[in-house]
Amino acid sequence: MAAIFAKAAGSPTELRVLMAPMPKGADLHNHMGGSVYAEDFMRWAGEKGMCLNAATLSFAAPPCAPGMAVKDVAEKQPYLFARMVDNLSTRGWQHGVGRNDVSGHTQFFSSFEKFEPASDGKDAEGLVATRRISALDHVLYLELQHNAGGSWAWAASAPDVPLTAADLPAYFAQEQGELEKIVTRSIAALDAQEKAVNAQMGCGTDRAEAGCAVAVHYLAQSARGMAPAGAFRSLMAAFALAARDPRYVGVNIVEPEDWPVSLRDYDLHMAMFRFLEGKYPQVHRTLHAGELTFGLVPPLDLKDHIAKAIRDGGAQRIGHGTDIAYEQDANATMARMAREGIAVEINLTSNAVILGVSGADHPLGLYRRRGVPVVLSTDDQGVLRTDMTNEYVRAMREQGLGYRDLKEISRAGLEYSFLPGASLWQGRHMGVPVAACAGGFDTASCRDLARASEKAGLQLALEGQFAAFERKVVEENKRIEENRKGA
Repeated sequence: MAAIFAKAAGSPTELRVLMAPMPKGADLHNHMGGSVYAEDFMRWAGEKGMCLNAATLSFAAPPCAPGMAVKDVAEKQPYLFARMVDNLSTRGWQHGVGRNDVSGHTQFFSSFEKFEPASDGKDAEGLVATRRISALDHVLYLELQHNAGGSWAWAASAPDVPLTAADLPAYFAQEQGELEKIVTRSIAALDAQEKAVNAQMGCGTDRAEAGCAVAVHYLAQSARGMAPAGAFRSLMAAFALAARDPRYVGVNIVEPEDWPVSLRDYDLHMAMFRFLEGKYPQVHRTLHAGELTFGLVPPLDLKDHIAKAIRDGGAQRIGHGTDIAYEQDANATMARMAREGIAVEINLTSNAVILGVSGADHPLGLYRRRGVPVVLSTDDQGVLRTDMTNEYVRAMREQGLGYRDLKEISRAGLEYSFLPGASLWQGRHMGVPVAACAGGFDTASCRDLARASEKAGLQLALEGQFAAFERKVVEENKRIEENRKGA
């Protein structure tokens, strides 16, 4: 397998053909809102009867100017439709459109407010679209960042009052009554969304789509760009939701790390995480940290975000971690990550587009040389016009990884997930089964483990898929070589 993949590495098309059906254990860093493609937003806007403002390339409420109903634009003005797709994603920017006018960072983050009118009320459809793409990519498990219900509206309505670390206990106690109502509404909203998803995809019926087989858990998101009280409300709602609803396996903090408020309040946000960890110790934590690079912010803002996320915020995984080489104690931080099994979620296309970090400048190889667990993920596959297969192809072509490395990363996706249950692997040594499976994956004790543990069950399924995939690739390669020689 290693030789077959190495031979194909020089050809992006050969590698894509090989890589597409490769089992990819998990996507642990995937924002549902950004995983939807612009074409879906356009379709949803058309279904809502929305209009298009051709001058600003934005959605508008009816009545529409002649020919400017989104549905009419989609059917009759393909060039305007294409401009909208470029504006609602980084597609055009990635091909050079407007690069002199706006950075990839700005084009990416500004896309969200542009498609919000179309996406509002379409969470179920977004979940369907995300699962369909994951199934096409042969991803077994999604740890999807998704907030159901009105937690962010509650957070945004918080008064803009001073808040310090010392104020957190009193503010938390003050908000308890409303917090429980928000969590209850969020659970009900997700119930309704999942019911709609199952109906749309035929899950549990004889017409079930492949996406029904993709296992999904959620990460509740909090907002680092809000004023302190709002940020704390969003984080309280995330922790409380994850504590009450087993579909949520952890929490995260999102929004640009380089925004002025995000930089100003970084230490306060870490104190919020630590405080809430004390209240909800069972809730797992992954933090966006180090999604920065040299020149994006002043050097002092690069020196310790990842270290603080782990030391002060209690991070069990790190999202992005792109600026590790610029951290003051980079070696100590990576040593701790390696020692404690704190994986880094690597998003190659995202880092290239948003931060301009790719190839040899990317720290993926640095992390691996230091023994830090690494997983590959998509971040916002719709806005970035990527998928998990593309991330694996980039890892081989741009980062020099081989088949063994990618197989290890695929396994790591499940191992370092927040999936409940015991692992198939002994002491996180992937490839070394626990005692129950030491006699073989088909033994009764191993099957019992897989039934008792959601994590081990998916890991065992991944191993079965790898065995079938490798047999098929070897057989196909043999036929291709025989045909080539015959020709």
